[in-house]
Amino acid sequence: MAETNKQNLANSTLVIYQKYLDLVYYTNDLCKKYPKSERFALVQEIKQSLYSGLRTLMYAIKSYSKQEKLKHLNEFDIQLNLLKIYTRLSYKYQYITMQNYSSWSKRITDICNMLGGWIQSCLKR
Repeated sequence: MAETNKQNLANSTLVIYQKYLDLVYYTNDLCKKYPKSERFALVQEIKQSLYSGLRTLMYAIKSYSKQEKLKHLNEFDIQLNLLKIYTRLSYKYQYITMQNYSSWSKRITDICNMLGGWIQSCLKR
C-alpha cells in the first residue's frame, strides 16, 4: 500500500512538472507578442517568475525532507500567484487577447489545483 502511494505521488509530480513545462512554452510564445516597450519590464518579470517557479518546482521534487518540500511548494505557490497577477495585468493593458488570457489562466489554475493536492498529501504524512 505504501509503495502505491509513493508511485502515485511520483506520477503526480511528473504530471505537474510536464504541465508546468507546457506553461513555460506557452508563456514564452505569448511574450513574443508584447510591445517592445514592455520587453524589459513586464515580460522580464513574467519570465523571471516563470523560471524561478521552475527552479523551485525542481527543488520540491528532489527534496526528501517533508519540511523542506513544503517550504519549496509554498514558494512555488507564490510564484504561481505572481504569474496570475502578471496575466491579469497583461490582459488589462491589452497585450494579450481574451482567448490568450482564458487559456493562460486555465493552465495556471490547473497547476495550482495540482499543487494544492500535493501540499495536502505532504501535510497528511
